[in-house]
Amino acid sequence: MKKFAHYFSLIKFSHTIFAMPFALVGFMVGVMYHQSDEISLSGWSKLKDYFTGHWMVFFHIILCMIFARSAAMAFNRYLDREFDAKNPRTAIREIPKGIISPASALRFTIINSLLFIGSSWMINTTCFYLSPIALFVILGYSYTKRFTPLCHLILGIGLSLAPVGAFIAVTEVANSSIIVLSFAVIGWVSGFDIIYALQDDTFDSQNNLYSIPSFLGRKNALMLSRILHLTTSILLIQFGMLNGMHWIYYAGLFIYITLLIYQQSIVKPEDLSKVNIAFMTANGIASILFACFTITDLIYFG
Repeated sequence: MKKFAHYFSLIKFSHTIFAMPFALVGFMVGVMYHQSDEISLSGWSKLKDYFTGHWMVFFHIILCMIFARSAAMAFNRYLDREFDAKNPRTAIREIPKGIISPASALRFTIINSLLFIGSSWMINTTCFYLSPIALFVILGYSYTKRFTPLCHLILGIGLSLAPVGAFIAVTEVANSSIIVLSFAVIGWVSGFDIIYALQDDTFDSQNNLYSIPSFLGRKNALMLSRILHLTTSILLIQFGMLNGMHWIYYAGLFIYITLLIYQQSIVKPEDLSKVNIAFMTANGIASILFACFTITDLIYFG
């Protein structure tokens, strides 16, 4: 059990709350799109009708999320192990501390990558054919900090695959609304990852690593983060309009945007003491509430 706990810590399993809620939203929007011919059914009836014959799709979507994220995080820890050992903030991680060996982390990455591809094959051929591309993005992100400060945007693209992937799992196609949601996720993730990277701007500069804070400076990095979160807010309004959402969705969106404003307000260039509150607490609550309100709206108004 202790070994399992170490691997859960290695991949920061708790951070699943960032992407999983948006994957569930993508799934739910996909169900409404898939069942659109059943106009006489309520949203709840459409969901039950879909699950009657396709509950395994939902099961494999969850598995894909877990396997993909586990592979990405383990590979990131494997690839960054030497930098993590030098950085006082990350030296306590499992590989630098010798709790998990680099070889074990790499094996864990390979196993989860294969399980991800296998689960995508169980969903449909479209997801199966796209799974290597998804892996290329989420694993390739770990290299980007070595050559571009746009690494935060690549991370955003990786997490944005969650809602569009879940939608395609249900429908086998993508539509404009799910693309808008995916772009909203890119802005949200990139914005909060820039905030998180403020902690390592000096270390990155000293070790030839690239990030927005080390490239633009803390003040300008925070400004860019705010622009990205403003863009996310606008895109989520557009997403609501494209899907004909109602007051429940917009109430949830109001709370979500308020939490984005809150996290931006508590982090200052000269005071990073509340970065973890902004990164983990505010974003975790924001994503969960957004998903709950969105799914409730879709079920209630269908």
